[in-house]
Amino acid sequence: MTLVSKLDGLGTGAWIALAVLGFVFWWPAGLAVLAFTLFSGRVGCGHRMARWQDKMDRMCGGGRGPGPWGFGGPPSSGNRAFDEYRSETLRRLEEEQKEFKDFLERLRMAKDKAEFDQFMAERRRTGRASDQPEAPQPQD
Repeated sequence: MTLVSKLDGLGTGAWIALAVLGFVFWWPAGLAVLAFTLFSGRVGCGHRMARWQDKMDRMCGGGRGPGPWGFGGPPSSGNRAFDEYRSETLRRLEEEQKEFKDFLERLRMAKDKAEFDQFMAERRRTGRASDQPEAPQPQD
């Protein structure tokens, strides 16, 4: 009988105790036990992880590649007219997003320039005398 089957026979508390002892004696061992118990479903979280992984696989198109849609773009809906509309809309939205970011950058630059111009105008108006430090006063 293996250690895993003995601990499974004792229940969830045994796995938790083993993880705590692992952290007490050597933290990498505790971390390994904790990861094993969470992802194997021995403490009740595994079924949620599996459900989450299924959702991710569906969203990624069955693991066709990196990114949200794999190498070939978004998965096909089966309707070519809709797929073309969707790709055109996504392209247009990406273009509008880029234009909006450029607009915000120009707006920030204009605001910074206006603040700087105002600072320089105030500086010129008050004169250069206030820029020079005052001479120390002799003490009596």
